[in-house]
Amino acid sequence: MGKSATKPCNTLMAPGVHLMKNDGFPFDDPERYRRLVGTLNYLTVTRPDISFAVSIVSQFMSAPTVKHWEALEQILCYLKGAPGLGILYCNHGHSRVECFADADYARSKIDRRSTTGYCIFVGRNLVS
Repeated sequence: MGKSATKPCNTLMAPGVHLMKNDGFPFDDPERYRRLVGTLNYLTVTRPDISFAVSIVSQFMSAPTVKHWEALEQILCYLKGAPGLGILYCNHGHSRVECFADADYARSKIDRRSTTGYCIFVGRNLVS
């Protein structure tokens, strides 16, 4: 899987770049696309830094395009260049639960839906 020519590997998704449903030519191996998205989705448990990008590419699993595949390659390139950024759980001496949430009202250019996100910490360890 080669490096995407559109963006440097130190970013997941460039600001202002929006993937759309019919974004170019169909990808020739949709099953491969689905397997990779599933693998990356599983990886978000310990790598929440890729959660947003993976949620975007997962929206196109029914009919991925070459541009969607390039976005997946960009995520892989980012992961290769950022090893060791996973979550490490530590004992911080308490088990206080803290929750944070944010929303982006009607930002999706596809269907005007909102994007929301949340973080739940137990004892300063990210758990969800």
